[in-house]
Amino acid sequence: MRKTIRSRFVKAAAAACIALAAGQAAAEEISVTQWGQSLYGAPFAVAMDKGFFKQAGIDITGIIGSGGGGTTVRNILASPTPYGEVALPAALAAARQTPDLVIVNVGTRTIAESTLVTMPNSDVKSIQDLVGKKVAITSPKSSSEMIFLMELKASGIDASKVTRIAAGGYPPALTMLEQGAVSAAALVEPLSIIRKDRYRTVVAAKDILPPMTTSVGITTRAFAKENGQKLRAIIAGRRAAVDWIYANPAGTAEILQRLWKFEPAIAKEAVDNMIGPKMWSPGGFDLVELNRTADGLKLIGELKDDVDWHALIDQSFLPPDLQRKL
Repeated sequence: MRKTIRSRFVKAAAAACIALAAGQAAAEEISVTQWGQSLYGAPFAVAMDKGFFKQAGIDITGIIGSGGGGTTVRNILASPTPYGEVALPAALAAARQTPDLVIVNVGTRTIAESTLVTMPNSDVKSIQDLVGKKVAITSPKSSSEMIFLMELKASGIDASKVTRIAAGGYPPALTMLEQGAVSAAALVEPLSIIRKDRYRTVVAAKDILPPMTTSVGITTRAFAKENGQKLRAIIAGRRAAVDWIYANPAGTAEILQRLWKFEPAIAKEAVDNMIGPKMWSPGGFDLVELNRTADGLKLIGELKDDVDWHALIDQSFLPPDLQRKL
């Protein structure tokens, strides 16, 4: 009888170990650009907090953050679950060197968080007043430079008439502005909200530029081939979170306050500012919005030719109602 009891105990312990291992194996981590710093990743924070990923059939337990660009792409490709959200320019740059990379959903579709600011006592009142002056961007070929050049073009201003100064980041750009080295500086939320009392907005990108695809979900073709159900679950969980955000902006702000340690007022204002422009896409592709970003990349020399979106995009992991002809 003791042998029977011992045998049952051993079998139960073995089963428990197997179940534990299976639970650990089911836990997934993905990468999201500017995690905890910008609002790109808000749907992922909401999806984890509200259990939308688990409801869709996948257990996302953590997010691998990065400063964006190539770093985010490298994090994604090196991850056991190689899916993540990255800026579209970074995805296109990586795809030129990594044929295995594929775009599977849209993340964000607005540059509404971008502004140009000046000092309160500056004589710069509009974007036209920047002609003949210096403007601080973060770095050459950055999104800040791309958006600024698009704003100049949309305003009918010759870009050669405005000097662009690479500051190395948004805070250094503001330092240059405060020291009088430039007449205006590029800025994004939530930093623009945190420091809104110190500067005056010259132009908000949302007032000049139409919607465009700014971030996308990417993975490898190999992972997509073997793990289609995981991709569908990630996209479905994220979509549920996007729907929830638009229905519950105050609740979203509370989640960002709790998970990202945003100040309550900053979290609320940041989320409210992005509700109107519909920053977060449910996931579907829009050819016009994709090409707007591509046109911007041509302005900074990151693209020379039109993008073959059909070769880069796989819509098969999107829900049928989000799949569109490109």
